[in-house]
Amino acid sequence: MVESAVRVSDEVREAVHAGHPVLALESTIFTHGLPRPRNIAVATEAEERVRSVGVVPATIGVVDGVPTVGLSPDEIERLSMTDGVVKASLRDLPVAAAKGLSAGTTVAATAYLAHLAGVKVFSTGGLGGVHRRAQETFDESADLGTLATLPLVVVSAGVKSLLDIPLTLERLETLNLAVVGYRTTDYPGFYISDSGYDLEYSVDSPEEIARIVAIRDALGLASTLLVANPVAEESQLAPDLHDAVLARALSEADAQKVSGHDTTPFLLDFMQRETGGRSLDVNVEVYRGNVSLGAAIARAIAGSA
Repeated sequence: MVESAVRVSDEVREAVHAGHPVLALESTIFTHGLPRPRNIAVATEAEERVRSVGVVPATIGVVDGVPTVGLSPDEIERLSMTDGVVKASLRDLPVAAAKGLSAGTTVAATAYLAHLAGVKVFSTGGLGGVHRRAQETFDESADLGTLATLPLVVVSAGVKSLLDIPLTLERLETLNLAVVGYRTTDYPGFYISDSGYDLEYSVDSPEEIARIVAIRDALGLASTLLVANPVAEESQLAPDLHDAVLARALSEADAQKVSGHDTTPFLLDFMQRETGGRSLDVNVEVYRGNVSLGAAIARAIAGSA
């Protein structure tokens, strides 16, 4: 199935087969999350960061309808710089493939393709979650349901604070998705290191995470371990500024009757404009930290196998 429906680069395939550490990276951060040319610079730096510690990067996206695990530098540049690249969640993959579209893959799609290729660890920026007013709209990211079915480790800085964080944490519990804070029990809010909500467990090292994964697998549990890795306090968006801008963003979204899948892009764009680009800088710092931690976890899991 993998051979016929998904293209896995030779480098990634050989590393997985040999038991070497591999880290999955998503493509939406450079297809939809960052402006040009900063997007390609961040994508290239992420791969270099992973390689510098002896881990193989597996950047994932869709190229001309072909889901690909292990994009080449030319493919990353093409997806970064070409207009018309769509955003594909898991449900969109068959449609994008049939239509020959190129796409950046969301957390759900990236995680699924990584699992098909045998990659065990995935670093992203922020997870999707339960949206505000979900009691009325039933708006919930496909990331949660997908990760509940995949035995991966996903490193993120929590969910973006524009979502409903307490409801998201409740859904994670219902879906049997374990969440551990990396050296903290404060659940991060992406732009800020502490969302104001607590986690039950923290972990102190990549090796401890590897032990948890080994026991999970021995128990036959097929759900993702979520590692919440907060941005450093000195790099976060100032909490007072964050709260004030977020309140204005939510109010403006209501005034303009923004809803559904348009809500998140609207709020993120508002945050970027109102913080003078500072939220974008935090986004990049979040991603760098998660990539570094993910690479260390991939090494620890490979070393314990």
